[in-house]
Parts: sequence; C-alpha cells; structure tokens
Amino acid sequence: MKFVPRWLVLATALIPAVAPTTAQAQGLPTTGSIDSRLGKLDLENGYPTAATAEKVFDNIDYQRACQAYLWALPLMAMQQWQNEHLTKFEAGKCDYVDYLTFQDKLGLLTANATTPYIMAFPNLQETGPLVFEIPAGATAGGFTDFWQRPITDSGQTGPDKGAGGKYLILGPDDEDLQPEGYYVFRSPTVNIWSAHRALDPDAAKARALIDGLKIYPYSQREKPSPTRHVSPNGRKWSGMQPRGLAYWEGLAKIINEEPVHERDRMILGMLQPLGIEKGKPFRPTQRQKQILEEAARVGEVMARTIAYDKRFEGATVWPGKHWEISLFLKETNQEAPHHTQFDERTSWFYEAVGVSIGMMGRTVGFGQLYLETAKDRDGKWLNGSHTYHLQVPKDAPVAQFWSVTV
Repeated sequence: MKFVPRWLVLATALIPAVAPTTAQAQGLPTTGSIDSRLGKLDLENGYPTAATAEKVFDNIDYQRACQAYLWALPLMAMQQWQNEHLTKFEAGKCDYVDYLTFQDKLGLLTANATTPYIMAFPNLQETGPLVFEIPAGATAGGFTDFWQRPITDSGQTGPDKGAGGKYLILGPDDEDLQPEGYYVFRSPTVNIWSAHRALDPDAAKARALIDGLKIYPYSQREKPSPTRHVSPNGRKWSGMQPRGLAYWEGLAKIINEEPVHERDRMILGMLQPLGIEKGKPFRPTQRQKQILEEAARVGEVMARTIAYDKRFEGATVWPGKHWEISLFLKETNQEAPHHTQFDERTSWFYEAVGVSIGMMGRTVGFGQLYLETAKDRDGKWLNGSHTYHLQVPKDAPVAQFWSVTV
C-alpha cells in the first residue's frame, strides 16, 4: 500500500473548501478593475496596484476622520469652552464664569436670554478631589464628565432637592472617600464641567444664589480660599467646537489628558494613522492635514444634516407639524440597551451643550423640555430673510420659565 503523508491529505481536503468560498465572497477579478464610489480600483494577480492602495488608504483615513469628528463633538465642546475660559476670560479652572447678560451668552450654544448661567471647568488631576457648595434655593444644574455625561444633578433635581449642600467629586484614580455631610460622586474623566442656573425671578435672590456657589479642593476644606467669579465683560468668545485643524489639535490635547474608556478604543485605533495617538505629540504630515481639514468640513455637514433633518423614529412631536424633540437620548449616559446612541448624541451636541436628568423632561414641576423646528409649516427650511409668526397657546403649562432661542 502506498504511503501518503498526513499533511498532504489535509491540504488536498482543505483547498477545494477554502478557495471557492473566498472567491465567491470577494467577487473580485484576479487581474482587472472594479467600479466603486471611490472610482476605479485596479488589481493585478489579486493584489491592489500602487495607485489603488494609495487611493484606498486615503479614503479609509478620510472616512475614519469624518466619523471621529462626529464621535468627538461632545468632548470638543468641553475642550473649546474650557480653553475660552482660560484664554479669553483669564479665569482659572476652579473659577466660575457668570453669564448674566445677553451679550455674555452670545458664545453659548442655545442659551436662553433670561436665566443666569454659572460655569467652571476644573481638572481633578491638578486639584485632587473637589468640593462644590450649592446654596439652598431655586437652582438647576450639576456636574458632567468631559463627554457631557452627568455625574450628578444638583439643586432642585439633584439629591439636595433644592436644600443646598456640599458635593464631593472624585477623579478617576482618587481613593474612595465617604466623609459625612457630603454627596460623594466619582467622575470617569479628569476634566469636569460644573454648570448651574439661578432660577429665582427676584434679581437680588438670584445674585445671592450665584455668589453662594463655591469650589475648593477637599484638602483645603478646613480653610478654603474664596471662590472667584469672573464676568465675560463684553469679550467675544465661542463655545462652539473649533473648525479646521484646530479641531484635531484640541482633540489630540484632550486625549492626552484623559483616561481611555473601553467604548472609545476602536475610534482611537482609527485615529492613529492620522497622527493622533495617546501619549504622543500631534505632528501631522501634509497629507494628514489635508485629510483632517476636509473631514472637519464634511463632518460638520454630516452633523448639521443629522441634527436638522432628523431621521430618528419618534422625534416628531405632533403629526403634520415639524416640531421635534431636541434632546432625543434615551438616557443621559448616551447609551441604549444594545448600542451607544451615536447619531442622537451627534444631533444634540452639535446644536446644544449639556445634559442633566432635569433636562430630560421627566420631572414635573422642575426641569426642562426642549423642542425645536428648522422648517416652516410647509416643510421648507427656515430662512433668515423671511418673517415668521410663532403662536403660543394661552396658559402654557410652565412652572418656572420658558424661552425661545433663534
């Protein structure tokens, strides 16, 4: 009997099974071209030609950059606003900036004209655990991480229920602390946003609430320094995400400051060929700059389309009308049961800033609900050269305030 090596038998058995399956799955010529939305792609002996490889890699990096632009919108709003505090207002990271007048708020996405806003952007790695004192009274707000996911509400929709109190916020790597007399929470990011509104209609009482907001390191709790409150004082500023290469410069900077979260590892891997990598300086080549700058422009068009031409099922409030729910996240952590709400958070964080439990419209008597329209009653886009009439029914069910922002 003739001896046949076992490896030869296995090879003979496997080849017919693998080769046809691969060819059927790919549907590609061994040598030839295919037409695609990238143009003509050429193959020689099964391999991409040099020109095709260059074209494919350019498109891979461009597509990844467009999606990374959308992914980073909530983070980049925070990074931009923190930078404006430091550079335009000369405010420290533990200083509050008080946005009181219409002029003060011109850089703030979708702020209403009447409510005072009080904001700070501390870095917990620089300060250690921080204490935030919230005064008793009609305040709304809280604390978010730099992805704008709430750490906790404060004031009327927070655990103090409007009675005021001390909130202790720990950083990602701080030791556990549970001191008596504090509401204790931990931030998953190093940088955080402390955001509050004074809702008392009495101007003097509202001013007292603003002055009662304090920040200081827990290590200095026995003798804290006074909290500094800074005014924009007419200075021009912008809380919108930066455009062009500045978007990616800011993103590279904040990625180097923040811990990597499991849900973001895939996107960070996609950014690496574009010159953005944690632990390394951002020094893009001319090719990378061109791709990133175009992706920032097209990415913004994508964000604008997702936000203003919503395709979310259930976003329309009334049949036959064009009013939509602006904040269409299922939960404030931006997560649905089986996925992250990528488009829904893109829509909100391109148009607006901030999320809290109170902003989800679930607390009767407190909190807020946000509706919007970008179209007139005939379904045509709103046009700044036209005059429109907004009809508000008599006795609108509003407990504290309502406003219209254009």
